[in-house]
Amino acid sequence: MAVSRYYDVKRDERGKRYIEPYVTGFLLLRFPLLNKGTAFTEEERRLLGLEGLLPPHVNTLREQKERVYRRYRLQASPLEKHIYLRNLQDRNEVLFYALVVEHLEEMLPILYTPTVGEAVREFSHIYRYPRGFTASTKNIEEVEKALQNVPLEDVRLIVATDSSAILGLGDQGYGGMAISIGKLTLYTAAGGVGPDKTLPVELDVGTDREDLLNDPLYLGVRHRRLRGEAYFQFLDRFVEAVKRRYPKALIQWEDFSKDTAFAVLERYRKAVPSFNDDIQGTGAVALAGVLSACRLKGEALRDQVVVVYGAGAGGIGVAWALREGMKREGLSEEEARARVLVLDSKGLLVKGRGMEAYKEAFAQSPERLLGWRYAGDYPNLLETIQNARATVLLGLSGQGGGFTEPVVRAMLEHTSRPVIFPLSNPTSLSEALPDDLIYWTEGRALVAAGSPFPPVGYMGRTLPVGQGNNAFVFPGLGLGAVLARAREVTDGMVLEAAYALSEFTRLHYPGLLYPPVGALRAVSPYIAARVMQRALEEGVAEEERIQGLSLEALLEYVRARFWEPDYLPYKV
Repeated sequence: MAVSRYYDVKRDERGKRYIEPYVTGFLLLRFPLLNKGTAFTEEERRLLGLEGLLPPHVNTLREQKERVYRRYRLQASPLEKHIYLRNLQDRNEVLFYALVVEHLEEMLPILYTPTVGEAVREFSHIYRYPRGFTASTKNIEEVEKALQNVPLEDVRLIVATDSSAILGLGDQGYGGMAISIGKLTLYTAAGGVGPDKTLPVELDVGTDREDLLNDPLYLGVRHRRLRGEAYFQFLDRFVEAVKRRYPKALIQWEDFSKDTAFAVLERYRKAVPSFNDDIQGTGAVALAGVLSACRLKGEALRDQVVVVYGAGAGGIGVAWALREGMKREGLSEEEARARVLVLDSKGLLVKGRGMEAYKEAFAQSPERLLGWRYAGDYPNLLETIQNARATVLLGLSGQGGGFTEPVVRAMLEHTSRPVIFPLSNPTSLSEALPDDLIYWTEGRALVAAGSPFPPVGYMGRTLPVGQGNNAFVFPGLGLGAVLARAREVTDGMVLEAAYALSEFTRLHYPGLLYPPVGALRAVSPYIAARVMQRALEEGVAEEERIQGLSLEALLEYVRARFWEPDYLPYKV
């Protein structure tokens, strides 16, 4: 089967890859997966009908990168830089990724958090070129036929969002497509998944935002969101269509509201290989950071008392991962539950208190609160920290400034080195600024945030701020699941990604909570290999070529299939 109806990638007698195009001339130049721009050789220009359509000088990829990087640096704002890079991607995919890989640490905040939040809000206003697939209430009855219009024949990774809870911004309607595009950019740039194996998807089930519905430039369907049975009938149709069109594809569910995220994950995780990055990816990356913090403190995870501030998809995912990590270190279910306390907007989750069903498994028993002092019906954040004697504080509330100075100073009463991660995105929603956390704890806190922050200078020392970014986990997790051809993404595979990230950090960056973002392309293959090993152990890996392979052999298997942004020669 060809990669696309427009081209295929083949190997010559020496095993070298080359492109066999099925379009030539002007049309070829308009297809970003095929276009080399000024890097087409003179022979390729003659073969492909490009003579006279390009400047006479033949550039190297290095020269092209220099040209586009200069223009990138001239863009006035992060959003303008984002738009510039997206335009480059829509013109020349290989050049775009070659540039991003070379400047990954610089460009990740532009293509992903925090700038992607602004790109989501402005999506209908900055739209320029079609990318990805839209399943909407207008085409869902014929979604199988619509999927046939996608010009890729072997998609392995889909990121799909219904845009109901984008970052901490809430319902963003059709603008959520920018998130799916951004996540898949990282799958390729950091996770080595070929761009012709990926498909961003917007599930446009409507929006409840009056400003979007009344915006004459809004690009989505103009009605209220589907709810209940109609919503799940929509998703059922989409999932079945994907299974028929792309039977080897994995779906990453992205930015679903908390009232549907858990239901969607449970409904489809065994129907199609899939996971929810907001729940499982966030949980894994938080667990990895806390494990690193425990190592730096010389303490065990099982001995920590963790407070999770925020009980949405991310908060519950983090609580689940931390609890599983404590159980892995020998605690019982009840012992681990007592050490992971979760708060929502009403206070601590306690059994018998009214709450959504997905929170109930993380509620404390009333007996846990015996002897506690608190003023209201349920303990607030400060009271929970004081009474539970918390040593780890994780923020996933989407409430900027939620970690006040009294809250942070209370952590020092129970540990000499508090672990404090304000993980909410974008930057404006971070529970605290790292500078404040360092100063309020007299330089003793171990700090990581969801968005990038510079190191903090304190008393002659420079203290690093870790970035608890899901990009450390989901590219490797997804790549490993795809290469293993896993029937499902199990909880064990998700947890293995967390421990793999922690182990990679210990081996290569022993003084840090997380590796630097620039190390993502080294992190992802290691995580992928560990995930594949776990898939084999759990009996869900269907790829015959990896059966019986050691971890070292699996790592070599991954590296041999890790996509690199280089031009391939053309042969007609």
